[in-house]
Amino acid sequence: MTRRSFAARPGDPDTWIKAADDPHGRKADTMAYTARLTIDVTPDLRGRIKVTAFQRGQTVADMLRELLAGAFPAEGDAP
Repeated sequence: MTRRSFAARPGDPDTWIKAADDPHGRKADTMAYTARLTIDVTPDLRGRIKVTAFQRGQTVADMLRELLAGAFPAEGDAP
């Protein structure tokens, strides 16, 4: 039995980046795992985003997820 250290990470960058997408080696539900993404925007843009989300009855996170999913479709999805 080999013992892994607490902070063991894959050896190569591609494996490390993709490891969080499927932590148990099986196809995970897209909402079961999320990754935080931080971007810098101006206070004015942040305000416009929040107002637009409110007017649409959505959260900012849901609205931006939808926007990003449309801009970056998964392989096999229609653009």
